[in-house]
Amino acid sequence: MVSAASRRSLMTLFAGTDCPHSHRIRMVIAEKGIDSLDTVEIRPGETSEDLIDLNPYNTVPTLVDRDLVMYDPRIIMEYLDERFPHPPLMPVDPVMRARYRLAMFRMEQDIYGLIDDLHGTPAQVRKARTRLREILTTLAADFSARPFMGEEFSLVDCTFAPILWRLDHYGVELPPKQGKRLGDYARRLFGRAAFRASLTEQEAAMRSG
Repeated sequence: MVSAASRRSLMTLFAGTDCPHSHRIRMVIAEKGIDSLDTVEIRPGETSEDLIDLNPYNTVPTLVDRDLVMYDPRIIMEYLDERFPHPPLMPVDPVMRARYRLAMFRMEQDIYGLIDDLHGTPAQVRKARTRLREILTTLAADFSARPFMGEEFSLVDCTFAPILWRLDHYGVELPPKQGKRLGDYARRLFGRAAFRASLTEQEAAMRSG
């Protein structure tokens, strides 16, 4: 049983130790250099009485800031980006912001929507692996020498990086050409100091690179 009774700050993050949704929140925290935040790590199979009381869905990530409780990853990411504005992780232009939000929405629907099945029955896993491979193979066509998904490092990259980090863990292998394109992009993300800082012990063990 995990408890946050001893938390020291007004802001607390409940996060899964191997959860890709929690991982992208930790990436934002690391990129922003936020240190006025306590993290309650919840391992698979653990429960938290505090989380049950705060979040009707009992899910991670959940962010608590004073009397505000948030439990949708995109809402948490954008809230942190606005609450701690430097460095900015979303463009100022409203049209570009809308495009970035659409990109994150599609990743959640098309990619993150497969996560449960990747931990399901053998038949579900096979189907989810095939679908994820198809999606990433198509997505790789948009990659070139660009260092990031957009003009600058953003919440879109924070959303995509945890999935790319877990591809070997999920047993997903891309065709050589597309794999190289996404691999080059992934290595740029993984090389960021903030990305390394965002990894839990469980996540670091998912791959050696």
